[in-house]
Amino acid sequence: MGDYIGVIESLHGRKIVLGVSGGVAAYKAAALTRELRRLGADVHVALTEAGSRFVSALTFHALSGNRVWTSFWDGGAENGIPHIALVRGADAVLVAPASAGIIARLANGLAGDLLSALCLARDCPLFIAPAMNRQMWENPATQRNVATLRGDGAILLGPDEGGQACGETGPGRMLEPEALCEALLAFFTPKRLAGRKVVMTAGPTFEAIDPVRGITNSSSGKMGYAIAAACVRSGAEVVLVSGPTVLPAPVGVRRVEAASALRMRDEVLAALPGADVFIAVAAVADYRPAETAWHKLKKSGAPMQLELVPNPDILAEVAARPDAPFCVGFAAESQDLDTYAEGKRRAKRLPMLVGNLLVDGLCGDDNTVVIYDDEGRHPLPRAPKTFIARQIVEHLACLLPAG
Repeated sequence: MGDYIGVIESLHGRKIVLGVSGGVAAYKAAALTRELRRLGADVHVALTEAGSRFVSALTFHALSGNRVWTSFWDGGAENGIPHIALVRGADAVLVAPASAGIIARLANGLAGDLLSALCLARDCPLFIAPAMNRQMWENPATQRNVATLRGDGAILLGPDEGGQACGETGPGRMLEPEALCEALLAFFTPKRLAGRKVVMTAGPTFEAIDPVRGITNSSSGKMGYAIAAACVRSGAEVVLVSGPTVLPAPVGVRRVEAASALRMRDEVLAALPGADVFIAVAAVADYRPAETAWHKLKKSGAPMQLELVPNPDILAEVAARPDAPFCVGFAAESQDLDTYAEGKRRAKRLPMLVGNLLVDGLCGDDNTVVIYDDEGRHPLPRAPKTFIARQIVEHLACLLPAG
């Protein structure tokens, strides 16, 4: 199956040139620099004069650990040519924030400042994260420039929509640093699932007793959401049918809300046509009330009796289909993990199942899991769920039949 431990988890060893142009969103570039460093990237900042009006070169020097470049005339560059030296050996250039002005210069091949010149001199991918007022973004001239850059192979990241520094609301906000890092991680991740459609579930379900009470399971959804993000990074189209969580949808994932088990089953079956993989991570409640009150039940002090009926077993139903996709199950157990997890895999005839003990990962950020398949058990060492997710996806990719 190959060494699935060697999944790209970070930007370790990657040289990223971060171009910071003028705009209020330059403050996000400081947080972005820190996040890129946290992921192991070697960050070199090229700061325009306008950008330095918002965040100083000293700040970026402290956060990046490298000298900050601001001008053609900065001394000390190799061969005395900073715009050439900066991009030699670079894995990517990311301009964030990218103002309307820098976008116009790049689209027209102008090189009157250091940042524009190094973008012209690069031989690596160019990522652009626009940030400007909504009217500037929607202006036909900006849209022409953006179309030109896309046609030239630049990768546009955003912009987002929302409140702006000018007090208006609309498109033009720079993406958050986490989203920009996710885009870089996705770019550098091998596309083992390219052309594959993945349908998956995550989070708990909530089985209503009345409008305010219900039966649920303890689940944060973190493991499922991490796997969804890892599948996208690996090139898959991902539909995530999610129970109630507070987590944001991973970048590139189509999330479908499904609070109850019955709704989750319906949404899974609706999304299933064309799916190559089904991953059932959700902690689906085994039972639901036979009847749901449409009004809030009043407390009387007397014992309450509820009749519970079984919920559908979504994974078993999908796995039993004649056109079943490759199915991956999950088992969270309080004891005897090998016995119960492998028993579940065999009972449902699953090619792959991931098991863990509740004490190792319930609602936390880290986990310890064992992957079970026809070749046996494959324990993974304790690690953050984001890293565990990538190892799970790599293992899955190794088991998938050629498509």
